[in-house]
Amino acid sequence: MSSPSVQELGQGRQLIDLDFRDTEGLVAAYLLPEPEGWTLVETGPSTCRESLIRGVARAGVGAEEVRHVLVTHIHLDHAGGMGAVVDAFPRATFYAHELGVPHLVDPTRLVASARRAWGAAMDTLWGPIAPVPAARIVALSGGERFPLRGGELRVLPTPGHARHHFAFFDSGLRAIFCGDGAGVRLPHSSHLRPAVPPPDLDLDQLFASIEAMRATDPRLVLFSHFGPSPDGVADLVRYRSVVEQWRDVALAAALERPEVDFIEMRLREFDLSTLEQESVSERESLVSGYQLAAAGFLRYFETHGMLGQEGR
Repeated sequence: MSSPSVQELGQGRQLIDLDFRDTEGLVAAYLLPEPEGWTLVETGPSTCRESLIRGVARAGVGAEEVRHVLVTHIHLDHAGGMGAVVDAFPRATFYAHELGVPHLVDPTRLVASARRAWGAAMDTLWGPIAPVPAARIVALSGGERFPLRGGELRVLPTPGHARHHFAFFDSGLRAIFCGDGAGVRLPHSSHLRPAVPPPDLDLDQLFASIEAMRATDPRLVLFSHFGPSPDGVADLVRYRSVVEQWRDVALAAALERPEVDFIEMRLREFDLSTLEQESVSERESLVSGYQLAAAGFLRYFETHGMLGQEGR
């Protein structure tokens, strides 16, 4: 089993490639130095547990030195492994959005929701979802600050992708950890893929959250999928227009036939034509599929009364 790659980001901050699906450049975790100890951002799914633990060691950090573990939100590719690594980082306190903490302590509903979305593939993709002991996890509401070496980590509420979504701003590196709030941008590609799953998708909140991230004036935008963007703030500007394009394609399809499979087909056709124009390959479906986007948009259209009589 190969060791996961670790990338230096500057000022002691490090990226760990979690080697999700035995593939490089899909799911990232980040190690940030504190005055004493380390902060970990994202755990990934439990299928990446060993890669995370080996990555922390390869970064030169002892397991007992990890003091704070934060996740941007509780979707399984970001936080599904939290319960599985509690024993691996014995001195760490774990943190998540206050709306998400109950589902990490008792993941029954989280597992049921994921199984509806992923079916038989869930176990292979995400692995078992272990509960996080209530005594080890703290709920965040936004605005909290954690000391880092040469700065601090600020907790920024960024709903839209999900109600329980945060971004984190590292004032020392001037970097925004955007989670899924700015979509998916994989290495060696300029292509942005919207991350717009059900059930919480809210486009007004999503666009407001993009502006909130821009307002931090970041030098770096660090994606959970995946890594530092060479275009930084330009991606935040561009992401809104990409989501709007997908929304328009999905709405036209939904008005014609309000079915997830039909909307998925139209989104796939649109995205593949864009990929061809940009001369890049299609890898984003490994972490953000068309079907989830179609289901997210359809639920959004239905709950916002956008389909009218035609879509009923």
